[in-house]
Order: sequence, then C-alpha cells, then structure tokens
Amino acid sequence: MYLAPVHRMAQHTAVDAPAGVLYGLIADALRWPVFLPPTVHVEQLESGGQWERLRMWVTANGEVRSWTSRRTLDPVAHRVDFRQEVLPRPVTAMGGSWVVEQRGPEHCLVTLHNDFSVAGNARADVDWMRRATAGNSRAALANLKQLAERWRRLDDLVLSFEDSVHVTGPGEPDGIGELVYGFLHRFGDRAGALPGATRTDIAEHRPGIQFMTVELAGAGGTARTTESVRIGFPHAGRIVYKDIRDTEQPALLAAHAGEWSVEPDASGGGVAVVARHHAVLDEDGLRQRYGDGPDAARAAREALRSRLARQSRATLRLAKEHAEGAPAHGPRAVPPARVP
Repeated sequence: MYLAPVHRMAQHTAVDAPAGVLYGLIADALRWPVFLPPTVHVEQLESGGQWERLRMWVTANGEVRSWTSRRTLDPVAHRVDFRQEVLPRPVTAMGGSWVVEQRGPEHCLVTLHNDFSVAGNARADVDWMRRATAGNSRAALANLKQLAERWRRLDDLVLSFEDSVHVTGPGEPDGIGELVYGFLHRFGDRAGALPGATRTDIAEHRPGIQFMTVELAGAGGTARTTESVRIGFPHAGRIVYKDIRDTEQPALLAAHAGEWSVEPDASGGGVAVVARHHAVLDEDGLRQRYGDGPDAARAAREALRSRLARQSRATLRLAKEHAEGAPAHGPRAVPPARVP
C-alpha cells in the first residue's frame, strides 16, 4: 500500500511577553477569529479538561477551508498538540504543535510545527499546502506576538457586546425565524441594511460560504471598502462572519468578527434576533485618533461600539420590518443548505 510522504515545516518567533501569556492566547481557540488573521470561525464540539475537539473555518490562499481538529493542552509545559480528524481533500493527514519556551521573566520563544500529507503526493497539491501553511503560520505568529506584547493593555483593546430585537409575525416561530434568516442571508439586496453603504455585493462561492464586499462613504468624500467571509448555518438560524479586509485609514479595528442569530424567544411568541460583535482595536490607529492613555482607549472603545451598534441595529430593524410585514403563508425564506 502506498503511503504519501509526510511534509514537515516549522516557524518560530521571539516574543517580549511571559510564556504563560502567549500560551493563554494559543489555548483560547474560541477567540482565534479576532486573535489570528486566517481563522474565520471556531466551534468547540467536545472538551474534556486537557483535550478538546474543534470545528474550524480558515482562509488559505484566498479560499475558505474547514476541518475538525483534536487538541491536547499542556499548561505546565506551555504546549498545545493538534491533529486534524476530518480534512478537506486532497489533504490526507495534518497536525503539529505549538511550543512556547520561557526565555526570561518577560521573554519567550514560540514555535509552530506543522506536518501534512496529500493524496498521491501530487506536486501541485504539496506546493499549495506549503504556501498556505507558511502564509497562515507567519500571519498567526505575527499577530500573536503583537497581542502578547500588549498583554498589560490587552483588556482595553478587546471588545465584545451584543444587541437584540424581538420579532413577532404571522405563523409559528419557526416560520418567522426562516423569514428573518432569509433576510439576513441576502440583506445586501435591501437598501439601508448597512448605514452609509453605497454598494454591497454578496457572492456565494460554495454552499453556505459567502464573500461580502461593502463600499462605505466616508467624511470629506473619502471611501472605505470592507470585505468579509460569512458562514451560514440555516438549520441553527445562525450566520457568523469575519472582516478580512478594511481600507479604513487610520484603522480603528485590528480585527472584527460577529454573528447574526435567530433564537427562540423566552416568552414563546416570536423570535429574538441577536447581533454579536467581537473586536480588537488597532493600537496605532487608536493613538493617531485619540492619543495615549486609558482615557483615549476608553473613548476609542465607546466610539467603536457606537459605530458597530448603529450598523447592526439598522439591520435588525429592517429584519424585524421584513418578517412582521410578510404574508402569513409565504414561501420558505431560503432553501436548506449544508455548511461544508
């Protein structure tokens, strides 16, 4: 039986932060969408103390790939081992480890080891994997270094919040939820869904995976463009997303991810539609706009929260109007789709 060769890679970075700080960022995979540039979304499937199974969606060479990974966490050795269980073709095996070595009270060295095999060891597939792995590893290590070296100020730079609206309408809650999800799935078709947007394009490259481009009008005739990846879970009434490009200068956001969720209402009538935001402020952009110190960080957080909330509340309002104004027995809002 033919066994494809195992290809091994390793990259390392020196970081001016305690090893425990860096290990904590690596171990907290659920926050990777705002900690690591390639990671779009992470779901924890199982956990058992020092191990966990994760479903991950990651950008690689301009594509979105998904896999299931098992991780073993060792907080004493500052090490995380990972092995992918369900892989996208043509990859047949993939895994590795994060190893953080203490090099002083506030200095450490982090090494990311990767190994992989591809079906038939085809040169084109091996080269694709090498480029994707090298690029994602560089981006991940650079961002972790930047975050860890701001560890004393990191709490001031990380922001999470949510807004919600109650939606009632014709028919049963499931039908209302389908109407809301359908609107959110294609909300770029509706004028005013995003305040200040002059153009919104949504392209679905694969079932359940959307790329959205938004052009926004800025002050003084300037223009800003954002690009995001959206992943739909229609049977759960959820759409998660991550901004992957933002031309705003100076940047206020270093990273932004979020979720639209249609949830049963506690009262039993209608549904709750929730908009969640997770963000990391760009410290250089913050300094250019607001100056230094805790008061500047507080002002930047308030401004960013206000901006993000204004945008999502406009969408929530339109989703509510759409569902509550729909006929009692309309067609299904969106056909069932599987997330790859």
